[in-house]
Amino acid sequence: MSNTSTASLARVVYVLHLVGLITGGLTAIVGVIIAHLHAGEASPPLREHFRFQYRTFWIGLLYWFIAGITTLALIGWLLMVVITIWWIVRCARGLSALNRNQPPGKIDTWGF
Repeated sequence: MSNTSTASLARVVYVLHLVGLITGGLTAIVGVIIAHLHAGEASPPLREHFRFQYRTFWIGLLYWFIAGITTLALIGWLLMVVITIWWIVRCARGLSALNRNQPPGKIDTWGF
């Protein structure tokens, strides 16, 4: 697959992740599958984007799980707001870096 089409796929995955906030995560699941399937064939900079995307998904899933459990203590609702902001910021930063043909940066962090 060409670099241009792989970059387009990476853009699609970021958008699917963002739309996942509205669809209850369904499109984010599709996005993480695409990221896992295409990471191996991508050039190194794009591979970093795919890795950043699937780490965002899996870490976000863990955060959402913890927030869901803690909603009974009411702190979970605040956590859900923070996680949503975290998700949007990571996707926006990744998209911005992709549009500048740069790696996403801070791939291994669990934060922003």
